[in-house]
Amino acid sequence: MVSGSVNNTEVVAEVDVVVIGAGQAGLSSAYHLRRTGFEPDRDFVVLDHSPGPGGAWQFRWASLTYGKVHGMHALPGMELTGADPERASSEVIAEYFDTYERTFDLRVRRPVDVRAVREGPDGRLLVETSAGTWSTRALINATGTWDRPFWPRYPGQETFRGRQLHTAQYPGPEEFAGKRVVVVGGGASGTQHLLEIARYAAATTWVTRRPPVFREGPFSEDVGRAAVALVEERVRQGLPPKSVVSVTGLPLNDAIRQGLADGVLDRQPMFDRITPDGVEWRDGRRSRHVAADVILWATGFRAAIDHLAPLRLREPGGGIRVDGTRAVADPRIHLVGYGPSASTIGANRAGRAAVRDIRRLLTEEPVAA
Repeated sequence: MVSGSVNNTEVVAEVDVVVIGAGQAGLSSAYHLRRTGFEPDRDFVVLDHSPGPGGAWQFRWASLTYGKVHGMHALPGMELTGADPERASSEVIAEYFDTYERTFDLRVRRPVDVRAVREGPDGRLLVETSAGTWSTRALINATGTWDRPFWPRYPGQETFRGRQLHTAQYPGPEEFAGKRVVVVGGGASGTQHLLEIARYAAATTWVTRRPPVFREGPFSEDVGRAAVALVEERVRQGLPPKSVVSVTGLPLNDAIRQGLADGVLDRQPMFDRITPDGVEWRDGRRSRHVAADVILWATGFRAAIDHLAPLRLREPGGGIRVDGTRAVADPRIHLVGYGPSASTIGANRAGRAAVRDIRRLLTEEPVAA
């Protein structure tokens, strides 16, 4: 690890690889870097803006217990065993990630906010952060989506006198006791919120842009591969990635069946406008109004990649064109946990693939993009 200055920019260190983010994707990448001979602090560094280990999981609501988590795949090299299914997933996974970081001596630096990644001299990249600037030959971006909740805009939204919040701010169901709640969104979070809130709220209304698709039967490997392939095709074309669940549909489990039978999951089409005291549908001269105290936007997230803007990687379609994990416009940059690798098992595989490509890149002479 070498420090110095580049073009009057004080450089904390020069390394071969900077990993941004210490969630599943970042830790998987760091593990594979370590396993293939890269030394932390000397050859690579992991920067994470969160206050502690756990990635986005540490911010999940307390009622999301570990037993309710679907598809949490172990990090490479260490299984998560013996976890109490009744404990909050935020606690279980934060402890697991903490143990993982210490076991493999990954030396994650936090809290460090990455502000921008820019072109540097001699084919290197400059990673500007709240803790100084790192100079690197390659970059693994593993920033996920949690920091970019998507808030749709609807007419009248600013007039609503009640409370509006996003899944990222969801406090748990008890806070909605006695309230009339409109939940917007047809994904897994929306249905989970509804099933929890309905036990406490005075009334709930579920609205989605498209009718929800419920999936019968087991989620086979073939179905999973087909879904990932569709998401992968979008990022290959430079389009913003969609979630895998938008392709696979929602699993029709016992809780969902009960919610459908009870009328909790009685989906309504998207409203036309928001009023000071609720939401409204209009059909010609007729209108229908539902009173609400709260609008909960379970409308998903977008990739947190604004810090890469100086590199001009975005395509006209709005996304970054990716081949595997490599940014097509710049082979020094890999996006892990982006698009098809956003699932936990996908992030593990993508971390390994990114490190393999980076090792190949670093054996060649560095060339500016």
